[in-house]
Amino acid sequence: MSLPQPTEDRFCGCLIGQCVGDAIGFIVEGQPSQVCRSHLDAVLRDGRSIEGHRGPFPLGQYSDDSQLARELLSSYVACGRFEPEDYARRIAAIFVEERIVGRGRATEDAALRLAAGVPWQEAGTPPPNAGNGSAMRAGPIGLMFHDDIDGLIRAACDQGRITHADSRCSGGAVAIAGAVALALRDEPLEPKVVLDRLAEWAGAVDSTMADALRRLSDWLTLSPEKAVTFISRAGLPTGSRDMWIGISPFVVGSVLWSLYAFLRTPDDYAAAIDTAIAVGGDVDTTAAMTGAIAGARNGLNAPPSHVATRLNDQGNWTYDDLVGLAQQAWRVKAATKRRPV
Repeated sequence: MSLPQPTEDRFCGCLIGQCVGDAIGFIVEGQPSQVCRSHLDAVLRDGRSIEGHRGPFPLGQYSDDSQLARELLSSYVACGRFEPEDYARRIAAIFVEERIVGRGRATEDAALRLAAGVPWQEAGTPPPNAGNGSAMRAGPIGLMFHDDIDGLIRAACDQGRITHADSRCSGGAVAIAGAVALALRDEPLEPKVVLDRLAEWAGAVDSTMADALRRLSDWLTLSPEKAVTFISRAGLPTGSRDMWIGISPFVVGSVLWSLYAFLRTPDDYAAAIDTAIAVGGDVDTTAAMTGAIAGARNGLNAPPSHVATRLNDQGNWTYDDLVGLAQQAWRVKAATKRRPV
């Protein structure tokens, strides 16, 4: 039995939810929990403050996490399908043209290889580099393939290996895309069931990510202050040192924290984003991934409007543009479902 097409509102909620989470977290990326909590008090709990800046960027600017997710969705609309070669060209262009905001080293290195003519299948930064750059932008894959899990796994891995060749990165991308696909469904979300499914899907490409996803069920019962001590070290080799405060850019811990934040309060977007950011660290990425899932679950009106309406990318790609893109993607998916197989 085929799954029903999700509403246009949920497609829009996924993209706007990612960008809003990213924009809120971007202001305090790399900061400790005390700074992050103060920022959240002003932006989320107060509901009024729009005074935050990071360098030249005011609140509303989103970072590479959402820029690259947007480019993935733009490629889907332009091609009428997921086409990794086209997406790879877009990744190379946004770096070469210096449009990227908050670049990650592994992604930039791969983008420069792409620009030099390396095929997309060979451009990914090799292991042991296992940052979250492929997972942070995987949410749109969940929109494109919500009704085709085999296709979702292949596409999540393909879009990811353009920049990251480590299998842990592929597993993380599958987990985030899969979480979006599950969030789109009109059914109760039982955390253990969700995590078992994600572990099964991610396990098709990486056992470390799959094992960590299964362990997350136990950590969900812990407070954020306690859970972060376990989740931040999940998947790390014994004896390794993590110099980040809070959640680092390592793909296993950051994906798990994003899922922890969502599954604690799946029907409350603001509460999920609060959890994603409050512990500090790579919080633009954790909030972007949490926001994509929570937005897919709760729709376009779930992210706080006083941030959503300020979204922009250096003066371009504003809220209305992003909503328009998500609406186009929804129409492409709806038309694809109607085609005879």
